[in-house]
Amino acid sequence: MNPLSRSTTPLRALLARPSTTTYAARTARTFATTRPLAALDLTYDVHEPPKDDGSRGKLASEGAPILILHGLFGSRRNNRSISKQLARDLRRPIYGLDLRNHGESPHDPRHDYEALAEDVEHFINKHRLSGSTLIGHSMGAKTVMTVALRSPHLVRDLIPVDNAPVDATLKTDFATYIKGMAALQEAELLKHSEANVFMKPYVPDDNVRFFLCSNLKRNEAGKLQFKIPVNYLAKALDNMGDFPFKNPDEARFEGRTLMVRGTKSHYVPDETLPIIGRFFPLFKYVDIDSGHWIISEKPEAFRQAVIEFLGEEK
Repeated sequence: MNPLSRSTTPLRALLARPSTTTYAARTARTFATTRPLAALDLTYDVHEPPKDDGSRGKLASEGAPILILHGLFGSRRNNRSISKQLARDLRRPIYGLDLRNHGESPHDPRHDYEALAEDVEHFINKHRLSGSTLIGHSMGAKTVMTVALRSPHLVRDLIPVDNAPVDATLKTDFATYIKGMAALQEAELLKHSEANVFMKPYVPDDNVRFFLCSNLKRNEAGKLQFKIPVNYLAKALDNMGDFPFKNPDEARFEGRTLMVRGTKSHYVPDETLPIIGRFFPLFKYVDIDSGHWIISEKPEAFRQAVIEFLGEEK
């Protein structure tokens, strides 16, 4: 079965290898939950495209930045491979971000889409990025859609991956994951093998369990702890199902948008397509034969879909 079924046309794939640079955010800060919204400085990687030897034609968007945002419990590391490939193929710098309370970015009690979007907008403005493409998976998808609706002047085009601009209840799996992560914190285990066995009743899927346990690090006593603030994210689970914009007559993004859906995922059902079209009137969608974790499950199909969409302009 072809993993890629789409409403767009066939595409091209190119060659070469980009370079990568990592930039760390400043030390984590914590604030009272009632404080006004303040943007955090995010840790990020930059994947630079290879130098052009003049043998290929120039793309209209060449050199314009692309920002890639991960999902809940993820980090910029999840997108390093696809970032390097897209930098090579599209000849554009790729910024892989750690969102707040994830990876190596600062921790903060507030974790909702307005706060996440504020951080990304701050990043774009601080680094003086223009003509940016925003790509985001799951939590990252709702974040990039929020940015586009709040600050459309900062966004050239948009690629949300397997999440819709609607309020939806998160799967109970996420609450179970959090319960297991909190219990593991209290267990103070010494070995990753012990952590894997400990988490199995909470997370039966081997791939998801490995993904969650990639957030473990050792504290000063040598005990395994999660580097993400489990307590903050536990309180934020309801926020992650919400979407801050309710009325597409009041906020709309008129730029080009590609909605990427997993055919085995429930996150973007057909009934959400009309509201997506009202918020993002120039949107098109592509279906990939995958579950929710599209970029890791079907990286080549995803790469092709992105190249086709962003390579349309010559």
